[in-house]
Amino acid sequence: MQAFITPAMPFLAIVLAVAAGLVLSWLVRKTVLRLNRRRPELHATSRVARLPLRLALCLIGVRVALALTTNDDGGWRSAVDHFLLIALMGSLAWLAVAVLLIVEALVLSHYSVDVADNRRARRLQTQMILARRIGVALIVVVAAGSVMLTFPAIQALGAGLLASAGVISIVAGLAAQTSLVNVFAGMQLAFTDAIRVDDVVVVQKEWGRIEEITLTYVVVHIWDDRRLILPSTYFTTTPFENWTRRQSEVMGTVEFDLDWRAPIEAMRAELRTVLAGTDLWDERVGILQITDATNGYVRVRILVSAADSAALFDLRCLIREAMVTFLQEGHPASLPHVRWEPVQPAPARELHRGMESRRPAVESREPRHPGHLHQTDPQDSQLFTGSVEAVERSRAFTGPGEEVFEDRDKTLAARN
Repeated sequence: MQAFITPAMPFLAIVLAVAAGLVLSWLVRKTVLRLNRRRPELHATSRVARLPLRLALCLIGVRVALALTTNDDGGWRSAVDHFLLIALMGSLAWLAVAVLLIVEALVLSHYSVDVADNRRARRLQTQMILARRIGVALIVVVAAGSVMLTFPAIQALGAGLLASAGVISIVAGLAAQTSLVNVFAGMQLAFTDAIRVDDVVVVQKEWGRIEEITLTYVVVHIWDDRRLILPSTYFTTTPFENWTRRQSEVMGTVEFDLDWRAPIEAMRAELRTVLAGTDLWDERVGILQITDATNGYVRVRILVSAADSAALFDLRCLIREAMVTFLQEGHPASLPHVRWEPVQPAPARELHRGMESRRPAVESREPRHPGHLHQTDPQDSQLFTGSVEAVERSRAFTGPGEEVFEDRDKTLAARN
């Protein structure tokens, strides 16, 4: 048969093989879609496998065509066949990854995360995403090992990579590395149900939702559209808040510091009116209580509930605005007041009387004469000094005059 092979036959065979591969890939895709026509999501996801399927079938056809239409006397066929084999392994690995994406989309299509209670769907989504990524990593490792086996010089390396003992040794050797620790932490997060995609969490005093969970890090979508990227080990070693761990329903508070004249019953009636007029409230909890009454204020706390954290935030803002408007317009006396009492200064006469009451009880018994006015007492000189008039003003301010002292001395001498 080899005697009838002409130089043009290989090229013709390659063209026919490529055409056959394209037609066969089209038939395979149409058949799969027809068998699953009740699943419209398959039409969109099957496009990711269209190109690798065509490439793999065309490479298989080209290899078969070259084997049937060429001789290996010149040695070029072995090199081309080796190249085609490596390309075929890569296309098959690509096709396997595309199949994993299709399977993931088909599984997740049965569980919607757009409902109120989507905990199971989010859990399955998290597990499927991580399982797909682990599968992609395994496919890449197997493809790389298979390619190594085609080279005689590194066949031992490829065989060791594919062997289970070799994989275990690699894992054991990298177990102490931070990257692999994060990989194990990511797997733990996915399969222990600690966090899930779209969970509402509070991390490092930031409120947000779990947007993505990878093998090494977690992306948290903060409420103001920032992204907080944390290593997977953070969620296994650091405490954090998960508001949707069991259910999406949450409760929140609205607090006011008001005057003691605040109308509590009127505020309760206003709260019932506000809650009855909004769809944000889930009708589980809606109470108003006084939780503290110190430092001149009473603290009013309103406890309400909502279907999820986003609705709760809007509900708290609505209640706060409604209550502030209600108090401003109808009960301004209940708003916080700062009370102070001014102290009036004492009159001058009372000040002089107070100074007289603080005079010493024992007075000097030495007679005081008008002629000695220039010899003043040192205590008197501390207040008024410099002249006779100053001494007289000092005596008039601090105590009785000289005549009072002379009368007191005569009385004491008569008694003795």
